[in-house]
Amino acid sequence: VQLQASGGGLVHSGGSLRLSCVASGGTLSRQMMGWFRQAPGKEREFVSAISWDGGIKFAADAVKGRFAISKYNANNTIHLQMNSLQPEDTAVYYCAVGPTENWPRPDRLHFWGQGTQVTVSS
Repeated sequence: VQLQASGGGLVHSGGSLRLSCVASGGTLSRQMMGWFRQAPGKEREFVSAISWDGGIKFAADAVKGRFAISKYNANNTIHLQMNSLQPEDTAVYYCAVGPTENWPRPDRLHFWGQGTQVTVSS
């Protein structure tokens, strides 16, 4: 499975960004796709994930109410709409795919995108 992430950038505090991740290759049914982020000097942390049929979604407490994940099966794409961004959201955001039971453990996910930088200025 190959994952291609895009959509990062630089925004001011309170601004919005939309990340996208396109999956190709492999069998993606019964898998979840989602996002992690990693800030400098910190461990990679879970952000949000969605099941392949879009029926199951969950998110980290730090982003609930601000970030929304969605999925379009027609082109194997997920989006992460990020609103009310804060400086603490600054990180490299990575998309990943893996079996449902392995989320949200990054050490149990084997397919990762290349990461996209999100920078929020105060």
